[in-house]
Amino acid sequence: MPVPRTIMEQLRQIIPPLNGTLHKGQSGRVGVFGGALDYTGAPFFAAISALRLGADLSHVICSPTAAQAIKSYSPDLIVHPILKEDAPQNKVRSELESLLARLHVLVIGPGLGREDYMQSYAHMALSIARDNAMFVVLDADALWMIGKDLSVIKGYRRAVVTPNVVEFKRLSEQTGVGQDVPANERAVEVSKRLGGVVVLEKGRTDLIAIDTTGDAASLRESKVSEEDSEKQKVKEVIEVDTEGGLKRCGGQGDVLSGAVGTILAWGKCYEDGAFGDQSIPASRLPILAAIGGSIVTRTSSRRAFQVEGRGLVTQDMIPQLGKAFAEVFGCDAQAGGQKGL
Repeated sequence: MPVPRTIMEQLRQIIPPLNGTLHKGQSGRVGVFGGALDYTGAPFFAAISALRLGADLSHVICSPTAAQAIKSYSPDLIVHPILKEDAPQNKVRSELESLLARLHVLVIGPGLGREDYMQSYAHMALSIARDNAMFVVLDADALWMIGKDLSVIKGYRRAVVTPNVVEFKRLSEQTGVGQDVPANERAVEVSKRLGGVVVLEKGRTDLIAIDTTGDAASLRESKVSEEDSEKQKVKEVIEVDTEGGLKRCGGQGDVLSGAVGTILAWGKCYEDGAFGDQSIPASRLPILAAIGGSIVTRTSSRRAFQVEGRGLVTQDMIPQLGKAFAEVFGCDAQAGGQKGL
């Protein structure tokens, strides 16, 4: 079943126009939080995917043990090696607050790892992002982090989580969603238990779900007032069955998190009035970004597989992102901005 046309039209509305009216930074400033000793590829894939999809600037916030490798992969990335294991917490917090204030979205998780100090810094970054009402995407070991304390993300409706099969099973158990719930209803139930966080359940087809109809107890726990919730109650599940490649390479999830992050960054620019008429409410931007990121990533996977076949690796997907974007959204979205939408 194709994604409803109304959703595709809304997605086109939040794509920055390429008509010379915007200055550098108004087409998205993306931050990727991750990269430790053993993991340098994942944050690179997420950050470079953001640029290849059309973000203006892409930052990687990482450990010094990962910084040199990531810098060597591309000079286009801005790398901040501030996550030092032995650094004073208040110094790192100050640096993070200054850096995050300049970004439109934060992608937490690619290459994060499970070392205590990296997990602690990720918790700090998420807290700062929430305090500043930033859009956030949580993937990989950021999901491990929130699984240990669901309150760090519960009720934060400017967030998207992107679990794979194993991560989704674990997140379902952590939120109390059992096997008695039908498989195609678990994503929306997890969203409800998380207080309306958008869930992008990756699989043969991707399920994107949101449920903000939680009961009064859940609302109190997530610090959302009942009055505000009544105005924003929504329950929606979208299945993205866009054809992807038959080879599921390691790193494709990082491309996805970068793509979702980019569209969320565009959404933030749209929300701030950089372009468009702001007719789409901010509360809708996370689910739109999850849907758009899924479609573009699956399309780039299919295109790369057609070229490389069984030998497909994540790096083969990167050059396909711009072409996949044009295939999905058309030439008007690629070059002409809002006209004719």
